[in-house]
Amino acid sequence: MGATLKDAAVIAGTGQTAFAKRLPESERTLACRAIVAALDDAGIAAAEVDAFASYTMEETDEVEVAKAIGAGDVTFFAKAGYGGGGSCATVAHLAAAIATGQASVGVAWRSRKRGSGPRPWRNTAVQLPTPAQWTRPFGLLRPADEIGVLARRYMHEYGATRDHFFNVALACRNRANQNPAAIMYDRPLTRAMYMTSRWISEPLCLFDNCLETDGALACVVVAAERARDLRHRPVYVHSVAQGLPAQHHGMVNYWTDDPLTGPSWTAARQLWKQADFGPEDVDVAQIYDAFTPLIPLSLEGYGFCGRGEGAAFTEGGALEIGGRLPLNTAGGGLSEAYVHGFNLITEGVRQLRGTSTAQVPDAATCLVTAGEGVPTSALLLRS
Repeated sequence: MGATLKDAAVIAGTGQTAFAKRLPESERTLACRAIVAALDDAGIAAAEVDAFASYTMEETDEVEVAKAIGAGDVTFFAKAGYGGGGSCATVAHLAAAIATGQASVGVAWRSRKRGSGPRPWRNTAVQLPTPAQWTRPFGLLRPADEIGVLARRYMHEYGATRDHFFNVALACRNRANQNPAAIMYDRPLTRAMYMTSRWISEPLCLFDNCLETDGALACVVVAAERARDLRHRPVYVHSVAQGLPAQHHGMVNYWTDDPLTGPSWTAARQLWKQADFGPEDVDVAQIYDAFTPLIPLSLEGYGFCGRGEGAAFTEGGALEIGGRLPLNTAGGGLSEAYVHGFNLITEGVRQLRGTSTAQVPDAATCLVTAGEGVPTSALLLRS
């Protein structure tokens, strides 16, 4: 077998700003504050940074960020595609650059003003790229509309119910209620609240949809050999993957033989092939939750249960602390903040450091995933 990235790099530091519906600072200022906080967390000077990785829909860029934080000469920079599908890919790209000698200290970040800023789909001038010509003229204007179609198909084929989606929303909200940094920290969720909330795109109600948030996050990636010199317990990037399945067609995915077999299935095969452990060995998971139905679909794709069993997997407190697979332990996109999934990476690091506000006892392995429904990426982290 050829060379792999297995355990070649570690996440040395993380940083974030406050999360809110509206923050006064610009996206660049928020990005720089998160990056400086991550470097401080790692105990690494900004002048050592020589690599950057971001993902599309990021309005800040390497040139301005590098100048603002005082980085040195930069020898690697990359931008992954597909919105929230690129979150984990940023760490993967930095790990590859570091493992191959292209760089030594990498920074990945996400800065968004989605709470106070405009929605991406409002720009009608760019609404009809070729794939969208088959969906948007017929009413599938927003991601919620597209995932609503997939959710209805999933309910029809496998018997999933709104109670299963509520299980996901509740687990995320319960963890946010333990996290003072979460937007929903002091706002419990009940089944009655969920079942009587307004529709966003039937069968998705208000609480099936992620938050809209201003905020920024960042992490610092270095070579594993540097682990002994770090300020905190290192978190190893054990395995990485991206996934774009054959004949994929965005969130509706209807060109494929099975629209419910999304990009997670492709990413998962690569992820587990390179790993020393399997789904049964994952202690905690941070799974992309822009919409609640993405969780059962991802549980199936990443091998935690069989085809069509993802909804039933959520029953009996399986996603809560002490359950079969504690999930999104800071609250996720549904209840902590929606910053295109980067907060799932930082929470994965906290779990393996033992510093989460909803700590899974003795957590040593963590799966982090990017957006399901679009070309995606994933990380396996270990302590």
